[in-house]
Amino acid sequence: MNRVYVCSCFGVTEAQVKQHAENGACTPRQIASACKAGTDCGSCVRRIQALLGRGSCPRRELADQGRPVLSDIGAAEAGPAVRKAA
Repeated sequence: MNRVYVCSCFGVTEAQVKQHAENGACTPRQIASACKAGTDCGSCVRRIQALLGRGSCPRRELADQGRPVLSDIGAAEAGPAVRKAA
């Protein structure tokens, strides 16, 4: 398996960043909250921004509709037990 690391400090791969984006992370800060990428040396932040691109953001779309946008991005990975506790 070919892994492309985005964040060497925390071993975060490009695939992981893309998965967090699919789960609703729209900004490097939201990616950082989900997996810590970009919170140590910061050299990966521009790469994270490039991966996120300027595409649509589900959270922004919800906000434009006046719907709640805050949720735990990491809960989608953690499983049902964590989601129930939150």
